[in-house]
Amino acid sequence: MTTKPLDVGVLPDQDRPEAPSPATRVTIRGTTKTSRRFSVPRSVRRAAGPVGLILLWFLTSATGVLPESVLASPVDVVRQAVELTKNGELPSAIAASGRRAAIGFLIGATVALGLSLLAGLFRLGEDVIDSSMGMFRAIPWVGLIPLFIVWFGIEETPKIALVALGVTYPLYFNIYGGIRSTDSQLVEAARMMGLGRLGLIKYVILPSALPGALVGLRYALSTAWLALVFAEQINADAGLGYLMSNAQQYFRTDVIVLCLVVYALLGLACDFAVRILSRRLLTWRANFEGEA
Repeated sequence: MTTKPLDVGVLPDQDRPEAPSPATRVTIRGTTKTSRRFSVPRSVRRAAGPVGLILLWFLTSATGVLPESVLASPVDVVRQAVELTKNGELPSAIAASGRRAAIGFLIGATVALGLSLLAGLFRLGEDVIDSSMGMFRAIPWVGLIPLFIVWFGIEETPKIALVALGVTYPLYFNIYGGIRSTDSQLVEAARMMGLGRLGLIKYVILPSALPGALVGLRYALSTAWLALVFAEQINADAGLGYLMSNAQQYFRTDVIVLCLVVYALLGLACDFAVRILSRRLLTWRANFEGEA
């Protein structure tokens, strides 16, 4: 018995289903309709808080609610800034304070990076270093000023040492935490692909720790300027703290507020630089940026 093969005919052109063109884009639209509404730019919203505080400060000073003996008006602070800039006192003070902050930050960052790598990558380093760092962190670093004066005198060394100490702790704990938060499954997958210890550190562990390190960098820079405020009270003969000490003796609140504003602006500039650095280094990482 022979089986007759099936006769598969060819469909006419008009009966063939049309194949989708590769260049055709298919857009799936939701059923909900979104209405366009006016939104204030983010730059304006971010500036609204500081500008509002300055306006409130100006109004309370102009109406006499805030006496000049308590706090100088913004007009007096700006006038004093112009005067100190013209005679060169303010630029030289900023340069002296910036030099102390930079040297102290470099020393503290180097120490924190070395200790965090040892404690994060090796169990022996964790056993030796991490418990000691946790113990020393509980000691208020501002309370070490008298001891630093005994050890280093009253010159530049105790000021730089105080900044370095303030920088070390936030950098260490954030880098160490970033290293130890690396996904263990990712580490095992990298080992199965043949990565050695150096390759594992370079391509897996350090990129995973980078977000935490950048957060620690932001904290460390703000702490550096905070530590400098206290450090420059130690027999300083130059810098923003020196201007504040002289202004305190003569009850010049305009100069004191000016120095505090300069400290805040310097810290804000450092924080802005770290934000830009984070966007450049973390382009591979999808972040949640908040609801609109």
